[in-house]
Amino acid sequence: MWAKHDRDTDGWLPLWRHMEDSAAVASLLWDRWLPIGVRRLVAGALPRGEPDARALAVWLAGVHDIGKATPAFACQVDQLADAMRGQGLEMSSAKAMGPDRRIAPHGLAGQVLLGEWLEEQHGWASARTGQFTVAVGGHHGVPPEHGQIKALYGHEELLRTPGASSRVWRQVQTELLDACADRFGVTERLGEWRTVRLPQPVQVLLTALVIVSDWIASNPDLFPYFPDGASRDDQERLAAAWRGLDLPEPWRAEEPDRSAQELFASRFGLPAEAKVRPVQEAAVELAREMETPGLMIVEAPMGEGKTEAALAVAEIFAARSGAGGVFFALPTMATGNAMFPRLLDWLDRLPGVAGSRRSVHLAHSKAALNEDFAGLMARAGRVVAVDVDEAVPASRQQRDGQHRAGAELVAHAWLRGRKRAMLASFVVGTIDQLLFAGLKSRHLALRHLAVAGKVVVIDEAHAYDTYMSVYLDRVLSWLGAYRVPVVVLSATLLASRRRELAEAYSGRVDAAMPGDVTASDAYPLLTAVAPGGVPLVRRPQASARSTAVRVERLADGLDVLADRLESELADGGCVLVIRNTVKRVLETARALRDRFGAGNVTVAHSCFVDLDRADKDSTLLRLFGPPEKTKDRPTGRHIVVASQVAEQSLDVDFDLLVSDLCPVDLLLQRMGRLHRHRRGQDQGNRPERLRTGRCLVTGADWTADVPAPVRGSVAVYGRHALLRSAAVLLPHLDGEPRRPVELPADISPLVQSAYGEGEVGPDHWQGALKEAREQFERHRDDQAERAAVFRLGDVGKPGRPLFGWVAAGVGDTDDTPAGRAQVRDSRDSLEVVVVQRRGDGSLATLPWLEPDGKKRQRAGIELPQDATPTRFAARTAASCGLRLPLQFSGETMDRAIEELEQLYLPKWQGKDSPWLADQLILALDEDCQTHLAGFLLRYSPSDGLEVTRDADD
Repeated sequence: MWAKHDRDTDGWLPLWRHMEDSAAVASLLWDRWLPIGVRRLVAGALPRGEPDARALAVWLAGVHDIGKATPAFACQVDQLADAMRGQGLEMSSAKAMGPDRRIAPHGLAGQVLLGEWLEEQHGWASARTGQFTVAVGGHHGVPPEHGQIKALYGHEELLRTPGASSRVWRQVQTELLDACADRFGVTERLGEWRTVRLPQPVQVLLTALVIVSDWIASNPDLFPYFPDGASRDDQERLAAAWRGLDLPEPWRAEEPDRSAQELFASRFGLPAEAKVRPVQEAAVELAREMETPGLMIVEAPMGEGKTEAALAVAEIFAARSGAGGVFFALPTMATGNAMFPRLLDWLDRLPGVAGSRRSVHLAHSKAALNEDFAGLMARAGRVVAVDVDEAVPASRQQRDGQHRAGAELVAHAWLRGRKRAMLASFVVGTIDQLLFAGLKSRHLALRHLAVAGKVVVIDEAHAYDTYMSVYLDRVLSWLGAYRVPVVVLSATLLASRRRELAEAYSGRVDAAMPGDVTASDAYPLLTAVAPGGVPLVRRPQASARSTAVRVERLADGLDVLADRLESELADGGCVLVIRNTVKRVLETARALRDRFGAGNVTVAHSCFVDLDRADKDSTLLRLFGPPEKTKDRPTGRHIVVASQVAEQSLDVDFDLLVSDLCPVDLLLQRMGRLHRHRRGQDQGNRPERLRTGRCLVTGADWTADVPAPVRGSVAVYGRHALLRSAAVLLPHLDGEPRRPVELPADISPLVQSAYGEGEVGPDHWQGALKEAREQFERHRDDQAERAAVFRLGDVGKPGRPLFGWVAAGVGDTDDTPAGRAQVRDSRDSLEVVVVQRRGDGSLATLPWLEPDGKKRQRAGIELPQDATPTRFAARTAASCGLRLPLQFSGETMDRAIEELEQLYLPKWQGKDSPWLADQLILALDEDCQTHLAGFLLRYSPSDGLEVTRDADD
């Protein structure tokens, strides 16, 4: 019997050898790599606990390829099939079997053979075999469906050649399975396991472990094929392979016994005079109070240290649950990039990590361009690639100087693949990576194994709409079933949403919710619930920091805005103007530059190439960051005109805020950039007229009977959310004297009122509000219905096999625009790499950038069209990735792709250059312009991409 064959070398691997290799790998993964919490969950489902669980995992890995002992598989390599025929194992040729072979993929065939063996040799009931055998049937990523199983039973000739040879086939299959049972120590256990009902989460984890074991054991660099590989004995073969793979072990947390003050000082480097905040102290106390780690929802104002609180809770939860790492999920790649160095800082001070070797990963599609992550990849070097499902670039150029010296943190080469990245111990990524665990897709079991072994932290929970929430709630229900500790962070949540999260995780929709869970004035608020438990609630005080923001209407109009700012900035000052669309950002910037000068106006939005976007973020932090971290704050007048990119993750501080009308929770987020830090006593270091925080709300016709938001804002947020926001702000906009918005005291009441069911606004608004609500509810119902199409089912009853678990799914999914669109309510968008075409026809990188974001004086790096670009040049070009705006979705996308594909450079977009493989290239002319799909595109490092309708189209 053969299992592997290399057509180039004619090397091959006997089936028994691959079975032994896979089982041996599984044993090492169980002992040295699987987190304790995962092992406990599997052990809890079996009569004798951990010994049973380990034996079961090793045995399933050993028998996973028994389906290769069938004519349908063995016929594929003529010379190997002939050798088998010589031993009485007759079979037709692959050509003679024809398309029927597809009915018996070896995973499904193995599932059927193993089930028959359990029934015939060990007296199992057929209804009990599937929960065990599905790990064999699903080891290529998709558990079989009932129809596929039924179809195979109708073609037994694919399992055993009919006639006299059938007995020989059956004898060999039985002999192999008997040998596996004896070799891996389960023969005496099978009788007792007949009565076991494996929970579905356990079936998923066992399937995932079999997949990982198979992938590792299938690599010929680790486990050489015969004849060369025949010379090593079992122990030598395994030891050499494990050394070559060199997987870091999981984190084993020890619960800290320090006070909250001491804990935060040691983990986050707080100065001696800094006091832990009440929310942070309450979070630590609540985590310690919980008998079983579970879900904790932390709602607190911006700047209260929620991130540090989450990491402190994660350490406690990990020690109690046996989690082997942490996954920190954030809404965008930009917020993920900002979080990654903070995680590394924490790891450098974390007992059990500092001074040890642990795997870390930044999980989003452009992680390789992040300098911190690139440095870790360079330090890891090259390790043999296993089951490579995408091109992985060689070692990246390391950042100047090692990142840190405390822990040996490595971006392990084997854990960089798109299906394996989340298996690293410590991961920062976008929320999509977590939502993918609720999407029916190939190799979903690996995503579940990845999160099942971690503490999961979900940041900015208020930012996820109905579509994403459908996936998030289903993922939370599975995380609860895996007993995965989860920390959810939010500035504030609607009370009903808070309840939905707690119910999804706990699995108890009938759970009696304490009154504070639904109270509108409970803020800050901590809510905690264990799987199957009843929520606990704590109401810590906010810190002494508070800000009063006076809110005023401002008529929409560029001249109105410029006149007002000229008055406000008479004595200087720094203003943030936030627009809801990129088009309004650029229009506003042009008008303000005409009035205040180009050097006094900065633009920030999402339509910049990656390096320009990073440069914008660092410039904003350098100019407008905390007082202790910057000395470059403008002393005269300066205006930043930004889109929603300024709402979150950037610690920036302005004297005055102007904002388009937006949903009230987002407006409060924007207010968090106003007087964020103290600048002198009573803000005395700010211009005199700007020492009181003020927010001017524009982007609407305030003179109409009912405020009329501008068209672009309605397209982004919907009329309902905007009108409700305006309605709850009325007490702060009208009346004498007008009452300021008190942060944080007013945050929860405003959000609960805006998103609640109660009536808001004047009587004459009610007709418009009713119409907007009806439209919103139709949209919300449509989102929920569309999201449910590919959503994973709920956790099934124990003992029910995972057959059809991802049936009618999306196939493979990954962190691409198309992949993200499956878990976000967004249309597919085009991503391109932007280069410049010179007058002589040659191509070069954009002239003003280097990969580290520094400005260049000379023209860009030349990119030869008939040769593979150097690694430096290719990375520089890849760093100029840009996502085109929604004008290029739908039918326009097809036209754009067709035009972009007219420029195809095999040496770039083929496999020769991993940085640029399969990328679409957008070539700008010497004026940084081009035409695409009926639009004129202009790009500049100051304003980013501007798209206008082509006059000739």
